[in-house]
Amino acid sequence: MSVRGIRGAITVEVNEEQPILQATVELLNGIVKENGIVPDDICSVFVTVTGDLDATFPARAIRQMGGWELVPLMCALEVPVKGSLEKCIRLMVLVNTDKTQRQIEHVYYGGAQALRPDLTKS
Repeated sequence: MSVRGIRGAITVEVNEEQPILQATVELLNGIVKENGIVPDDICSVFVTVTGDLDATFPARAIRQMGGWELVPLMCALEVPVKGSLEKCIRLMVLVNTDKTQRQIEHVYYGGAQALRPDLTKS
């Protein structure tokens, strides 16, 4: 068994608490579904947001999901590169799995599909 990183990102339209929390849940649920994982498989989740999203901590949404109470979570600001994607939430989910790197399904929603078009499903 190996520890693998699963990437995901999603954009929100506004810097408001509920859209940020809802987008975080949508993204994490997509990662879980695409990779067939459960909270007990998760080592940790690293969450970043762009500087224009400061209405809430996205990790709050994850902590309220059933079974995720004990998963270590960490929030941080994304590097503020000029011209980069705005209003974006990114997740790095570290998971114990027998899957190979090629079998991991990374998830990109909304405007975040532009970050990794090579990994985005149509």
